[in-house]
Amino acid sequence: MERAGLPTAHICSIIPISKTVGANRIVPSVAIPHPLGDPAKTPEQEKAIRRRLVETALKALETDISEQQVFEVGPD
Repeated sequence: MERAGLPTAHICSIIPISKTVGANRIVPSVAIPHPLGDPAKTPEQEKAIRRRLVETALKALETDISEQQVFEVGPD
């Protein structure tokens, strides 16, 4: 998709693997078994986690890059 001019963001648990496979915009996720949440959290806390991840991914999509970049997810 990137070669066709469509930016992509990869939300992942293991950043080195994303770098190895050539992902350009990398957004670190929560954990391997639960990349987009934490079952120990309340539903409201889970929603906040997911919102931060999606907002970070959208920011990554809007950002012009010339090399691989990891976009840090904001604090709680």
